[in-house]
Amino acid sequence: MQSLFKTSQGKKEILGLYDQKLKELAIEFEYLNIKTSFGETNIITIGAISSPPIIIIHGSNGCAPIALETYPNLSKHFRVFAIDVLAQPNKSGETRLDMKDDSYGQWMNEVIDALKVENVILVGFSFGGLVVLKTLEFNERVIKEVYLSAPAYIVNGNPLKALFKIFIPMKRYIKTRKLRYVEKFLAEVFSERDEFAIQYLSKVFLYFDMDFTSIPVIGARKANTIQTPITLFAAKNDILFPGKKMIKRAKRIFPGLQSVKLLENSKHVLSKKQNELIEKIIIENNT
Repeated sequence: MQSLFKTSQGKKEILGLYDQKLKELAIEFEYLNIKTSFGETNIITIGAISSPPIIIIHGSNGCAPIALETYPNLSKHFRVFAIDVLAQPNKSGETRLDMKDDSYGQWMNEVIDALKVENVILVGFSFGGLVVLKTLEFNERVIKEVYLSAPAYIVNGNPLKALFKIFIPMKRYIKTRKLRYVEKFLAEVFSERDEFAIQYLSKVFLYFDMDFTSIPVIGARKANTIQTPITLFAAKNDILFPGKKMIKRAKRIFPGLQSVKLLENSKHVLSKKQNELIEKIIIENNT
């Protein structure tokens, strides 16, 4: 199988930034490598083994260290498992799964089975939200509850807006390698400037075969079968997955929807303060 990393040097640079971010976190961690029918899955785990399990799943073109940085205090209360999603610029296998079938749900259930955890909490941001919901669709038996922030798979935004504000700057950067196009992209997607994201994504855009497949939305009938409690955080100014539209549909289709919050002044990638709020709510609800 051809690698999703376009060059060996590009892979080295991207994973070098992965290791740099992990080092900056200054945490005691353990790597786990789980073999699944879809490929090997790399996991970073932190926190006391005796603590309740929580799995955090990063967004598209992301990695586990970014997820750990987003919620730095969870390990004080939970055994945290940060997943490197398959076929993303990280240390997991490179098998690209189909978003339209149950592959992501089956994969994550295989990971959970291998970890031998029950009553697990799932936390997913953006594309990680799609993975969480697919997990519930496939088998929600061992899932205690889920927290979704600006998740994919509930609604989609205006494709023309996404084209002009997100994808065209990305393509222009790939063509010209002028960093201002990465910054233009980030200004539309990120609520606040992120220097590491500029470094990381400037390498990912050039050296990784990104998936531009259209993201599906969950059908009302499937959503209605999910009984697991869901807490949803939607971003008001999210071009990709608009917050008001998301909340309106989520209230209609998810019987287990426990709480929703529309985050004001938020683009797709939330600010540090908004992520702190989510982290605080997760901890308060489970301690």
